[in-house]
Amino acid sequence: MAIAYKIAAEIRTDTGKGASRRLRRTGKVPAVVYGGERKPANIQLSHDFLIRVIDDEAFYTQILELVVDDGRKQKVVLRDMQRHPYKLQVMHVDFQRILDDQLLHLNVPLHFVGEEHSPAGKTSGVVVSHQLTDVEVSCYPKDLPEFIEVDLTELKPGDVVKISDLKVPDGVTLVALTQGEDHDQPVVTASHVSGGTDAETSDAEEEAESED
Repeated sequence: MAIAYKIAAEIRTDTGKGASRRLRRTGKVPAVVYGGERKPANIQLSHDFLIRVIDDEAFYTQILELVVDDGRKQKVVLRDMQRHPYKLQVMHVDFQRILDDQLLHLNVPLHFVGEEHSPAGKTSGVVVSHQLTDVEVSCYPKDLPEFIEVDLTELKPGDVVKISDLKVPDGVTLVALTQGEDHDQPVVTASHVSGGTDAETSDAEEEAESED
């Protein structure tokens, strides 16, 4: 079980909106950690650290380790991050503790490979669309994949890749497939672009006018 990031955190005793505003002015971000076998705890993090990792996929989809100022270490996942509506500023962060012997539910990113070499990718007039960019999985923390690879090398015009077509590691369950066939959504589609010649368009317009 790889740890994506180790995050330095401090216990926060002063709470409330006023305290949070004062905290942000010092370059800190209020946060909370909950779950597991402990009570929720109010903590604070470095805003500079969060800005550095805010665009990193792993920060949102992998296991993190909080290192609290009293020396305690806690494995967590990010559950929510509140941002300022227009400033580059993180306002609040929620973490959930995880336990090695409890199933974890988390969205894992999809990485698409081979599209440019596929028959669909090489065919003029065919658009390859990625309908999903991540999927929810259920697994124990030790089995959590960094991402799920979607190989599109053999994708042909008209093909549809569904969630049930994804290949996942042992110990990993795709949550959508436990919820019935209606949840087996398309992940990738290779569709022909509709259109016709100017003459065909003109004929269609004349036919429509005659019907009116």
